[in-house]
Amino acid sequence: MKKIYYLSTCSTCAEIMKEANISEQTGFELQDIRTQPMTSAQLDEMKKLAGSFESLFSRRALKYKELGLKDKTLTEKEYKNYILEHDTFLKRPVVILGDQIFIGSEKKNIAALKEALK
Repeated sequence: MKKIYYLSTCSTCAEIMKEANISEQTGFELQDIRTQPMTSAQLDEMKKLAGSFESLFSRRALKYKELGLKDKTLTEKEYKNYILEHDTFLKRPVVILGDQIFIGSEKKNIAALKEALK
């Protein structure tokens, strides 16, 4: 499976997709999580590959501070629920290549993604 979960309004996602040549033409299934929200089953699949919901959770989201989450200790179930309720809580983009998962936009992560796509 070759799939990417992203936001079409996110310039960072668009840049990474261009850099890594991720498109439907290169065999990827694209899911804009704003227009086609993730299901609980999809998020469970991501967790299986990532190891935890926390690793999929973005602390950069504006709502993180708005909701006062930085002062709380969240459980795995709470991380999952927040990601499902607000797409901005998913660390983007999430790329799945078979049994590998690449989460977020950190340089080392994008370098590993490009290497895996060679």
